[in-house]
Amino acid sequence: MFDIAVFGSLFLTLFVIMDPPGITPIFLALTAGRPAKVQRRMALQAVAVAFGVIAVFGLLGQQILDYLHVSVPALMIAGGLLLLLIALDLLTGKTDEPTQTKDVNVALVPLGMPLLAGPGAIVSVILAVQNADGTSGQISVWAAIVAMHLVLWVTMRYSLLIIRVIKDGGVVLVTRLAGMMLSAIAVQQIINGVTQVVQNS
Repeated sequence: MFDIAVFGSLFLTLFVIMDPPGITPIFLALTAGRPAKVQRRMALQAVAVAFGVIAVFGLLGQQILDYLHVSVPALMIAGGLLLLLIALDLLTGKTDEPTQTKDVNVALVPLGMPLLAGPGAIVSVILAVQNADGTSGQISVWAAIVAMHLVLWVTMRYSLLIIRVIKDGGVVLVTRLAGMMLSAIAVQQIINGVTQVVQNS
């Protein structure tokens, strides 16, 4: 009833794409200055949003894309543009004055979507669900998805300890570094999307 190979393959794929260690500095930058209780809630919200998006696309992904006439490259370009806007905010320090509304928005966008539940993760899940054989394959696929999101939550939840060590000066540095990393990720995602559009035309 459980296929270890399918589970391991999808889990490793999602680990590489979602990159829990790489998301840590971005999460720290976006949650800096919030009370610890709010930060912990944001970690849970971000993972819940990501899991919800992944689950919906896992169940109905291809139908949704077909119905909206949206291609995977277009999804990648849109996600890249959104990440680029967030990266510019981090680089220019526009996230320094948190409010309750911002707390909610940051957990949903960009943490939940498109950082965690980005085009790469969505496409991987759609293909894994389509290619899973029988009940055992489906159970293995969804077990990998759940396990990956648990890893993401644990990583972000306990990365908050780092803020206590690096203090305010370190947070500013992490914020700028996260902005640079995020802008690079965004540009690469846009390039990949444009490249696929050109290749498919």
